[in-house]
Amino acid sequence: MSGWPPNARRNGPQARRLLALAAIYEGASRTEAAKIGGVTLQIIRDWVLKFNAHGRTAWSIESRLGRLPD
Repeated sequence: MSGWPPNARRNGPQARRLLALAAIYEGASRTEAAKIGGVTLQIIRDWVLKFNAHGRTAWSIESRLGRLPD
């Protein structure tokens, strides 16, 4: 991956999550967001709930501390 930042692979999952969430907030269906994120509708539901509760920082906290408590 010459020319890419060294942490580009590590940030890929976070980028997919944010792109899927952005699509929802711009009016896309959750089915469309699931296709963008490459995940199931249940995972999209979980991401939306987590994002609404914790904002974008939910994933930066998770990456440092492990899974967030429910």
